[in-house]
Amino acid sequence: MPTDVARRVFREVHTDLPREAPGSRDCTARALTSVVLPDEPSVLDIGCGPGTQTLDLARLLPGARITALDAQERFVAVTTQRLQAAGLADRVVTEVGDMRRLHFTDQSFDLLWCEGAIYIMGVREALAAWRDLLKPGGWIGFTEAVWLTDSPPEELYRWWHEAYPKMGGVEDCLESVRGSGFEVVEHFVLPEAAWWSDYYEPMERRLVVLREHYRSDPLALAAIENHQQEVDYYRRWSAHYGYLFVVARREQG
Repeated sequence: MPTDVARRVFREVHTDLPREAPGSRDCTARALTSVVLPDEPSVLDIGCGPGTQTLDLARLLPGARITALDAQERFVAVTTQRLQAAGLADRVVTEVGDMRRLHFTDQSFDLLWCEGAIYIMGVREALAAWRDLLKPGGWIGFTEAVWLTDSPPEELYRWWHEAYPKMGGVEDCLESVRGSGFEVVEHFVLPEAAWWSDYYEPMERRLVVLREHYRSDPLALAAIENHQQEVDYYRRWSAHYGYLFVVARREQG
């Protein structure tokens, strides 16, 4: 399939989705209960996407000063608009930026947050690059795709291995965190509802619209069905994989 077709369809599938990955306000709130922060913490939301969890962070941490960053200008624009509409723009700065080349000075933040985007670098690589941005004893919360069983179906394994070769099990992820100078404080697997309400359900509605729009374009239709396959895999085999929410604290020194 031509790359430009796949990219165009991907962009259209992901237009106006509430989230760019599984997640929910309840999961964000649960993760934050393990974090001990000052009254006015500095927070960096890395890979903020369209900003749903950014708004949740701003509401759940009313004293926080938050920077929300994403490499996609269109997502940053959506996040900015949503913050303005919610009356939260005075506490959140949005900017376009690459998580691989963050420009902030060391020890700038009390909390780093990354829901559904750490895979872009990989857990170990991201934590090594970001660790010094935290103040001593600072915190990080992130979600990561993991295997939940040792023997997933071969078809599913091949699909995920092609999409994300670094994907491991729960303990693999936690060992990467510990090996990067962090203490794991909390971890839990996102419930299945966190995959559907703000992610796969609106995505499937979008796929219906796009099938009609591209009904005479076989290449675009094939790209659309690739997205449907992703949804169908989770519907069929959700017991075998999921998203792990990890909360960890930077070790002293």
